[in-house]
This record gives sequence, C-alpha cells and structure tokens, in this order.
Amino acid sequence: MASFTRAELEAFRDHEVQDLLGPPPPDGPTLKLLFVGINPGLWTAAVQTHFSHPGNRFYPALHRAGITGYELSRTDGMDDADRAHMLERGIGITNLVRRATVKASELTKDELREGGERLTRLVAERRPRVVAIAGITAYRDAFGERKAVPGRQPDRIDGPFAGAALWVVPNPSGLNAHETVDTLAVAYRAAAVEAGVVAG
Repeated sequence: MASFTRAELEAFRDHEVQDLLGPPPPDGPTLKLLFVGINPGLWTAAVQTHFSHPGNRFYPALHRAGITGYELSRTDGMDDADRAHMLERGIGITNLVRRATVKASELTKDELREGGERLTRLVAERRPRVVAIAGITAYRDAFGERKAVPGRQPDRIDGPFAGAALWVVPNPSGLNAHETVDTLAVAYRAAAVEAGVVAG
C-alpha cells in the first residue's frame, strides 16, 4: 500500500486530477453514470485516482452495489486495467472543483459555483444518462439549490442537466460518519439502475 508523510502529501496541495472519462463515442463507450466528487484530497492528487484516500468508502461501495466487478484498489491508484473496467461499464468520474485540498471545507462558495458551471458544460458535451453528485451541501452551494434534499432530483427542463437524470448521493469520505459501505452502496446502486449500469 502506498504511504506518504504529512509533508509529502502537503506538496500535492492545489494539484489537479484528470477526469476519468475516456474518449467520447464513437471512439469510446457510452457514458452512462457520471460520479461527481467535491474536489480531490491530497492522497487522491498524489496517486492520481479519484476517491483514493485509505478511509474513503467509494470503491468498496461500488463493488457492494454490483457496479464494479471487483473492488478496485483505492490507496495505490488505478492501473490501466482498472480504468478500462470502469469505462467499459459506462462509469466516469469528475469533480466540482479541480484543485486538491486537505478538506472540502477549504473551498470557497465562488469556487463551487464556478465548478457547477464547468460541470454543466461537461454534461452538455458528454451527455451521461445519470449524474450523481456526492455531497448535498456542495450541490446546494454549486447550484444555489438551498432546499435540495439527497436522492433523485426533480426533472427540470430549465435545469443545468436537462436530458440527464440527477442524483445527489452521500459523500463516501471517511469523515462522513453517518454513512457506511452498505448505505452508500444502496444510494449508488439506485443511481446505477437508472443509468443502466446494473439491472433493477
């Protein structure tokens, strides 16, 4: 397992992590389900893999939900086979804000709003079937939806993701003590069923 000192991780502050998307059709597979994190943590920036902190439950929850065929190694970062596995299943990953921080609370509301605008453009370009944003507070700040609640969001013709179903799912960070791998798996599976990644 990869390991870093606090000083080594601090060197990755403000670094970016590339989106996991692959080429658009017809050169690449259809993007069915786009997961959206808040922003990369320092460990994620260090290994260049989303949701990769040892305490993060994202990949265990994906496997528990049947979204992936095996549990991807999060601490050492994805290899090419892992990336291909995700993309072949129609799964992509991006973030609202690209720069890495220790905690998401370090981000400003302006950064989150700008991230929401970037995400809107990305969804219009790549046209995923379902967008799943991991974190209700970040979603409210990014899109000004102060009364939004977790789960499937109402379809809106004038919304930022017209044409894609929008889910707000729990953040898998280990700091989110209200959730377990099992509860995360239930939420992620619901979005994946609508996306056609897994059977209902």
